[in-house]
Amino acid sequence: MRGERSRLCRVAVGVAVFLALAPVGKAEESSTADLAKAAQNPLASMISLPFQNNTDTNVKVGSEEKIKNTLNIQPVWPIEWNDNWNLITRTIIPVISKPTEDSRENGLGDISFSGWFSPKESGKWVWGVGAMALLPTGADKLTADKWSLGPTAVALTFNGPWVYGGLINNIWSVSGSGPKDINMMTLQPFINYNLSGGRYFTTSPLITANWEADSGEQWTVPLGLGYGKIFKLGNAPVNGQISLYHNVEAPTNGADWQLRLQLQFMFPK
Repeated sequence: MRGERSRLCRVAVGVAVFLALAPVGKAEESSTADLAKAAQNPLASMISLPFQNNTDTNVKVGSEEKIKNTLNIQPVWPIEWNDNWNLITRTIIPVISKPTEDSRENGLGDISFSGWFSPKESGKWVWGVGAMALLPTGADKLTADKWSLGPTAVALTFNGPWVYGGLINNIWSVSGSGPKDINMMTLQPFINYNLSGGRYFTTSPLITANWEADSGEQWTVPLGLGYGKIFKLGNAPVNGQISLYHNVEAPTNGADWQLRLQLQFMFPK
């Protein structure tokens, strides 16, 4: 376990140094600042392809503590619905490596799809409402084996260098052969402070509540901080980010820490 923690620390330091030193020319500073705010807006009318890797430490498996890793591939595709509304779609495709007592289970998890209708002109607050679906696409031990649906909403605002807002959804299982029903809320507040050159500080904890769990086992509440920067790979703008979160509240077998690394490839119009 110490060796795994040491590797995680080296990865985190390496990514942070890379993001800090990634060059941005002065002529590009204005455009990178705009790209940074677009990257922080889940309702931006911009195609993007984020790869977000979440490494959870101290996951309890029997009497041992192990590491779980989830790579979320999250294509975002906006659709111009009509003259007044956009439909922003996001698909999350999880690739999971989950510890078991004697080995690991590796493979595809359950895919989720969200769609938000967002007005093209919404004033100071940008907002969207829609629906979310969870599809039982996961491998044998990586799926809830339930079709699930529920509402979702996003709202955010820009105030000088600050971007803040939040996302919320709740899904319920509607069919499927899985042994456990699903009634799950996800709440993701986010606060970003933008610096010059497309650099920013961020916090975006993923708070979840499993309403089907026993009392005292329902909530996962992380707290943490991250750093990000817009840079270019060739001519392609990329949003790189590293964050570290500690679960101040978690189920008995939940993780203690999460290291989040993200590369978001952006395709502005």
